Amino acid sequence: MENADLIATGVEVEGGGRAAMERNRGAVREALRQIAEVDAANLTRADRERLIEEIAAEVVGYGPIEPLLARDDISEIMVNTARSVFIETSGKMGRTEITFRDEEQLLRICRKMVEGVGRTVDSQSPMCDARLPDGSRINVIIPPLAVDGTHLTIRKFKKDKLVLKDLVGFGALTPEASEVLRIIGRVRINLIISGGTGSGKTTLLNCLTGSIDHTERVITCEDTAELQLQQPHVVRLETRPANTEGSGSITMRDLVRNALRMKPHRIIVGEVRDDAAVDLIQAMNTGHMGSMGTIHANDPRGGLARLEALIRTGPGYQSLPSHIIRKDISDSLDVIIQTQQLHNGRRVITHITEIGGIEGDNVVTQDLFKFNFKAGRLEGQGVIRPKFQDRAAQYGELENLVIALTEASENRA
Repeated sequence: MENADLIATGVEVEGGGRAAMERNRGAVREALRQIAEVDAANLTRADRERLIEEIAAEVVGYGPIEPLLARDDISEIMVNTARSVFIETSGKMGRTEITFRDEEQLLRICRKMVEGVGRTVDSQSPMCDARLPDGSRINVIIPPLAVDGTHLTIRKFKKDKLVLKDLVGFGALTPEASEVLRIIGRVRINLIISGGTGSGKTTLLNCLTGSIDHTERVITCEDTAELQLQQPHVVRLETRPANTEGSGSITMRDLVRNALRMKPHRIIVGEVRDDAAVDLIQAMNTGHMGSMGTIHANDPRGGLARLEALIRTGPGYQSLPSHIIRKDISDSLDVIIQTQQLHNGRRVITHITEIGGIEGDNVVTQDLFKFNFKAGRLEGQGVIRPKFQDRAAQYGELENLVIALTEASENRA
């Protein structure tokens, strides 16, 4: 049997995620060992084993970064050309000693990653968002847009799904705030999570969905599917970029509009970044209570302004007076939650803010919780009876809500 045939024997052609990849790697390792026994060359056993691992990673894995992908303590992998690989652990970035042989190897690995979900990266499409079988989100950008060479960024997610109590353990919020967020998630409050890149928006959104009743039908709309919902009745939708001819794209707005026809209880938009904001707000205001999304902004007020700006990009909304758009937002949205990554790498929730209606041209807000940077913790702001208390009462959660808010206010520094 030829060497190539021997390596191919037992390798699964189709996907199957991380488990299939490990089975394939085992088959390749065994084939390589058989070849090494016949043609051992002048290598020590240790050198042969190292070479076998490198070839196996190249054939059925993702080359030099395979060990990084296997580590659960890494949240980001940043490949800044073939000779420079950085990682983020516990909110801190650092350079590794890992390198690729050359630009060609790095580009080949990137193409293998994106082709796994039917996408391409080449001179016609030099930027690409995709995901790995384990749900990790990847971004690739190649020359000529990337001046110094191919860049690959991987946002990894923990294998074990986090819950709100885990965020308490990480110091992102207090037990009282965790209880309020649990109630908010359960009683079908419309909310937006606001924050900067890498501030923990998606992680918090995943945790909040843990409170959704298992009888509810949830539809998620994302550019790259990364949400890890914990319910049995979930439909996951993903946008599609245009092909090389410039046609065939499916936008976020297309997905949200289609989701409305699929009898959802809730619609969750991974990131609101365009005029899909129009459809999400309309969904929130037409019976799909408990819908959620994330948005990029530095504070709750900025999140509301960003949402207004995105709505204004929708056809027919450009010329609408601001007070009409703000009235739609205040009628639809109940809560905005702000996340932030501190200078020391710690990710925290800085605001849990309730939308209280509109006065004149301005959306009225009140903070239920606000981060005390001097004390280093999230604190209650003395609001004991929030606007959504009636919804909490309908679900039998009013007493729990009042107790949590009272204790948070009493523990304020």
